[in-house]
Amino acid sequence: MIDEEFNVALLEKHGFLSKRESIDCLTVDCPPDRLKELVLSLRDEDGFDMLVDLSGIDHGEDEEPRFSSVYHFYSLVRRGYLRVHVACPDNEKPVIPSISETFPAANWHEREAYDMFGVEFSGHPDLRRILMWDDYPYFPLRKEFPLAGIDTPLPADDVAEVTKASVEPAPMMGGPFVSAGEGPMSDSEPRALDESWTEESEKPQ
Repeated sequence: MIDEEFNVALLEKHGFLSKRESIDCLTVDCPPDRLKELVLSLRDEDGFDMLVDLSGIDHGEDEEPRFSSVYHFYSLVRRGYLRVHVACPDNEKPVIPSISETFPAANWHEREAYDMFGVEFSGHPDLRRILMWDDYPYFPLRKEFPLAGIDTPLPADDVAEVTKASVEPAPMMGGPFVSAGEGPMSDSEPRALDESWTEESEKPQ
């Protein structure tokens, strides 16, 4: 873990950062308009030479801001992590600057966050959906998206034209998953509510 003296110096150097509560590594809030400046310095001056991952977050429709992105950087020299939290200022059109020019590993991570949460990354060289097809109308990891999914026509004709194969939707084998809120963990394994069309009897709660 990175020593506290270095963490304090890092916060003093980047005065636009504010510290967040965390139980493991240093976690900071960064304004979106300073993100590219920060990650360039982290890589070239502060020893954080690896972007481990980044992901989108939907805090909920009633939260302000609703959307954000979280980045985990690792320093091979200091053998420790830094977590950076960046909030989207606009709930209706969430946008965060792309860092793929500084950390090429961000390319696919940003595309996944865009695909699942609808967070756009300005300046990304090729911001397309990476898991769902281009015309898919939803963002599956947003809070309002049901765990059991939404029945959506699949572009089977388009897929078949390229792959010479047919496409059929997989059955939803239960879900959403629920677990008991009381008792030992060993007795509260999640069980699926029956929302599929392949089950003949209701699953136990």
